[in-house]
Amino acid sequence: MPKITMRANEQSPREDLRGTEAIEKLKALAEDARNCMFTTRPGTYPHETRPMSLQRVCDQGNLWFISATDSGKNTAIAEDPRVTLYFQNNGSYEFLTVNGTATIHTDRATIDENWTDFANAWFDGKEDPTVSIIKVKPDDSAYWDTQNGKIMSFIKMSFQALTGVKTDDGGIEGKILV
Repeated sequence: MPKITMRANEQSPREDLRGTEAIEKLKALAEDARNCMFTTRPGTYPHETRPMSLQRVCDQGNLWFISATDSGKNTAIAEDPRVTLYFQNNGSYEFLTVNGTATIHTDRATIDENWTDFANAWFDGKEDPTVSIIKVKPDDSAYWDTQNGKIMSFIKMSFQALTGVKTDDGGIEGKILV
């Protein structure tokens, strides 16, 4: 059972997750959001960021994407495999940041395992020679989630804004240690 802590200056309790529980949380947050902002060359400014659709999160906690072999994203990953992914699910008021190491795969088995019909919008089928799969292995991840749902969190924050009384904001945050 993870330990929930709260520092005096915070309004959200902190719950760091490890192992299976961490992978389950990562999978739930990423797959519910489905889309992310995918940043390559995170050590540079300005960052190179573009929207990407997640294909899946596997049982090991790796995140899988489909990309073109000749894309700027693939070129950047070949030069520096560090990436940052930003997920946001407005409907549930959930947020996830993943810092990880990306690898590019062009083997038929990996493409077959990750292919979806939706990718036909960008490629001429999974046999298209420009199809590649990006695997992101998380190195460091953090999440911000609601305990009571978006509406209750909004009510708590509104109450605090109107009264000045500080209570927890209905949220929870922590590290995801895969």
